[in-house]
Amino acid sequence: MNTAISSRRSPTTPARTGRSDSGTGTAPVPGADTGTGTTTGAAAATLTVVGAGIATSVQDLGRPGLAHLGVPASGPTDRRSFGLANRLAGNPENTPALEVTLGGLAVTLSASRYVAITGAPAPVTVDGVAADDATLIHLRAGSVLAIGRPWAGCRTYLAVSGGIVTDQVLGSASRDSLTGLGPDPVRAGTTYGIGPARQAPAVPLELAFSVVPCGGPVTVRFRWGPRHELFSAADRHALTSTPWRISAQCDRVGARLTGPPLSIGSVDLASEGTMHGAIQVPPSGEPIVFLADHPVTGGYPVIGVVTDADLDLVGQALPGDELRLAPVR
Repeated sequence: MNTAISSRRSPTTPARTGRSDSGTGTAPVPGADTGTGTTTGAAAATLTVVGAGIATSVQDLGRPGLAHLGVPASGPTDRRSFGLANRLAGNPENTPALEVTLGGLAVTLSASRYVAITGAPAPVTVDGVAADDATLIHLRAGSVLAIGRPWAGCRTYLAVSGGIVTDQVLGSASRDSLTGLGPDPVRAGTTYGIGPARQAPAVPLELAFSVVPCGGPVTVRFRWGPRHELFSAADRHALTSTPWRISAQCDRVGARLTGPPLSIGSVDLASEGTMHGAIQVPPSGEPIVFLADHPVTGGYPVIGVVTDADLDLVGQALPGDELRLAPVR
């Protein structure tokens, strides 16, 4: 597996020990959300979006357990990096944070807070000056933090001490791109409330790393089934021996793989439940790996399911990246 292990710092800058927030905090955010991401109350700390990039969304750990109602789980595409960002900011793991695809996000805060940045490593500036260590930054009120295009991977996470306060739907603040559930996509000019400040843990930042694809082939493991027996032995061999490429047709719903198509053709299957990581094969013969916002049912055969441990790698892969599928023995 060819991956980059990023401690989220400049290649020429040594890691620093994380500093703790002052601990003074702010008043709890009162009032109800207006539906635009703005929380009422004069004492509320806020985050204002200066630039939103091409695809930024609010995410928490999603809506698991509602597939029987037709509701996808959603949540972060790279769950490992999302959880790490919240831990570094001193937040509970399910605290809403921002998922930034291919950079372009710029934000400012009304109160000084620690912010943590994980996932795809990207250039980070504060008021136009490159950050020496972008993993954990004490961002002063009024300063503008900007995240550029990643140099590896595609999704970067920004968590702020206290977390983002916004609407919840079915118990979650995750934006679901398939159903439209959750907060609106992040747009420039939107203001979000921020919860009470938390003390950032003082840990060595060299221990805070994310694993993202880095140019060469990425190998992800999968388990066969439930419909692999519908495919010929030649097709099953092709699935595991083909150097697949991530197609430009990839988003939070799934990643289509390009290569010599499998020969399943049209099959007569009743719709059945699908899961996170399912490798579905439509009539085109090009497999699709389901990601965070995948549909809960489907009528095309699922030849296998990517292991939970490796699925974050698929969520970080860029169009054109080579991906190999290795069956779990």
